[in-house]
Amino acid sequence: MPSHSPIFSESSGRYKAFCLSCNYETDDPLEFACPCNSILEIPLEEPFNRDLIESENFTMWRYLRFFPYVRKEDIVSLGEGWTPLVQYRQGILFKLEFLNPTGSFKDRGSSLLISSIHRLVKSRGGYISEDSSGNAGASVAAYSARAGIRADIYVPTTASGPKLDQIEAYGAELVKVSGSREMVTKRAMEEEEGKFYVGHVYHPIFRDGMRTIAYEITEQMGWKAPDYVFLPVSAGTLLLGVIKGFRHLLSSQIIDKMPRIVASQVEKVSPVYHKLKEISYKPPHDTKTIADALISTNPPLLDLMVSELKETDGDAEVVSEEEILRAYEELSTSGFYVEPSSAVAYASYQKWLREGKIGHESLTVIILTGSGLKRPYRDLR
Repeated sequence: MPSHSPIFSESSGRYKAFCLSCNYETDDPLEFACPCNSILEIPLEEPFNRDLIESENFTMWRYLRFFPYVRKEDIVSLGEGWTPLVQYRQGILFKLEFLNPTGSFKDRGSSLLISSIHRLVKSRGGYISEDSSGNAGASVAAYSARAGIRADIYVPTTASGPKLDQIEAYGAELVKVSGSREMVTKRAMEEEEGKFYVGHVYHPIFRDGMRTIAYEITEQMGWKAPDYVFLPVSAGTLLLGVIKGFRHLLSSQIIDKMPRIVASQVEKVSPVYHKLKEISYKPPHDTKTIADALISTNPPLLDLMVSELKETDGDAEVVSEEEILRAYEELSTSGFYVEPSSAVAYASYQKWLREGKIGHESLTVIILTGSGLKRPYRDLR
């Protein structure tokens, strides 16, 4: 993976990321991975302080003080975050992430990432590239448009039509790639003059934005943590960001317990579930599923996801296509129009309920990640 030299004069001077495998550190926000090919992480050096919240700002940027590497004047926002937390039934709360500006939770990562890098990209006369199954690509395209920088978005040929339409509508260059999800990433990473790869799977700033979900859930619940959080998992940015956010709150003594995080996957594409359970897994050649946003068979963050789940007493579950469809239809007929990939989390919760692993007395938050407009109902029939 290519690296770039730090630009001290153009940064806020407060950005720092370190390699999880060696002692390498960088202060360049455009460096997405360590030269040793390992993952970069952004440390949390200050405790969470409720008094530092910008309470009159009803976006994720109410927590700006906990992202010291972003200057206020550099923020690129479309109104992302502070999504509703609504009660569905006894013991169940839905976090409505599909109500973000581009229709998915990815807007949190895109806003933070583009806010952090757009001035650097412009100063270097460059543009960015991103690879995605659809939602992240649409989100990065939107925030790049807002910031006035060029974005090339690489997607699998199987990506759904509405997501592709959305990417093109924002003015991004759409590049379709045949083959596996990993092939899409490889193409997006190819070095070209002026191109900076900022893929959401690898870039530490993107997944750092996801910790705002944990902050919001806790604040909206009156500074209490739920017992469980169910969320869909593919590349892992949501899972890792939510865990990081709750761990930050716990270490800062804002909450007194860590919620149990349940990583939810489809049976066919379930590397996290199998590795966590220490069950042999052979990635399928055919990854076609109605949950088309969850098709990473060998995610780069797999080991980190499993490690974080083990350290926080998290768990994982898999659900069938039929279970996903039933959950999707129940949500839709209850007024929650989400894409099937979002329904995976609710299907996992239902499975636990049926098997007696969880009861109605437990307080559970289910994160509904993407809008149903991303995958029209008629396409599932």
